[in-house]
Amino acid sequence: SLERSNEELSRAYDSTLEGWATALEMRDYETRGHSQRVTALTIALAQKVGVPAEMLPHIRRGALLHDIGKMAIPDSILLKPGKLNEEEWKTMKMHPIYAYDMLYSIEFLRPALTVPRYHHEKWDGTGYPDGLKGQDIPLEARIFAVADVWDALLGERPYKRPWGKHEALEYIRLQSGLHFDPDVVKAFESIIQLEISN
Repeated sequence: SLERSNEELSRAYDSTLEGWATALEMRDYETRGHSQRVTALTIALAQKVGVPAEMLPHIRRGALLHDIGKMAIPDSILLKPGKLNEEEWKTMKMHPIYAYDMLYSIEFLRPALTVPRYHHEKWDGTGYPDGLKGQDIPLEARIFAVADVWDALLGERPYKRPWGKHEALEYIRLQSGLHFDPDVVKAFESIIQLEISN
């Protein structure tokens, strides 16, 4: 009975997180479905690189909530159709910190916070908010970064056309060792090549 209650509580938590992710996408209509797609791909990729099964629920929650910090970004910046100026970009780059600060007090979510906090870090150290480099970036954030960029490239935005899958895959390959962990890119290629060929 206790085990069943815990499972029900966990499902209720996860339903709430999915609701939060949907609420964010309703604010930014162009990204509708992004959180669900990128979460599914992140989990597949995590399994491919051998992440322990007990970490997967935390990664899933972190992926769903990766952009929750954008709730604190003004619409004038979040929904701007053109490029951001320097001040606007500085504000936008705060969203991983906002996400971490918003969620840290929820103890249940603390193991999931590495994805929202570090998903914009880059393998070569040029990312944000902390400028982490290489394996200093948590593995789950390195995995998520590839899935996130892939989905963003395929999607339409006010400032860009959707890319084709072959074009997007070539970009991911070119960014191996720069933006992305080369080992994660190799695992990603094996998943996506199968998808493209089917």
